[in-house]
Amino acid sequence: MRQLKYLFAFIFMLGLFQQTLAQDDISPERKAAIDSLALEKVRDLSKYISILGNKETPYSEASRVIGRALELFMDGSEMGVSSLYRKKIAYYPIKEYLERLTRLNYQKVTISWFDIQYVSDLVKQPDGRYVGVITIYQKFEGVTKEGLVYKDITKKDITVYVERKQTQIDGIPVGFWDVLLGDIRVKETKKG
Repeated sequence: MRQLKYLFAFIFMLGLFQQTLAQDDISPERKAAIDSLALEKVRDLSKYISILGNKETPYSEASRVIGRALELFMDGSEMGVSSLYRKKIAYYPIKEYLERLTRLNYQKVTISWFDIQYVSDLVKQPDGRYVGVITIYQKFEGVTKEGLVYKDITKKDITVYVERKQTQIDGIPVGFWDVLLGDIRVKETKKG
């Protein structure tokens, strides 16, 4: 009886797996779940950036947070950094950007993201991945030892990649959609 139960479960999972492999397109229900996951990952990144910018975060905690943040990104992704005092936007590999946050030359740093929203729907690419863009506004405030305050608000576009992946559960291949963040491009910076 037990073997029969496992056999039926296996057949069901195999059928489900074959059905999901055949579905390269994202259903509206699945798209809503993917959108929610993408926004959740962006909110997680926002929290991580806030923690790394905080001068009171211990080194061990910062190292752990950097590791967690890197898991959100595609390899080779970059973060744009701007300032009111220079016209050129600098782009850094994500790991370098996160490490630089912990060494900012301010006594106190506050970084927060707000008005997080999709601006571009997911579009299927020739390689089978879907790509979209989420826009965020970042408020940065840095206070020097002398009490001087620098504030800006930067609009940034985050590229979001959605791709089909596989894992195994009890030896049975199972397909799923994964969301990873890509480059974060600066669109504009203004006084905060």
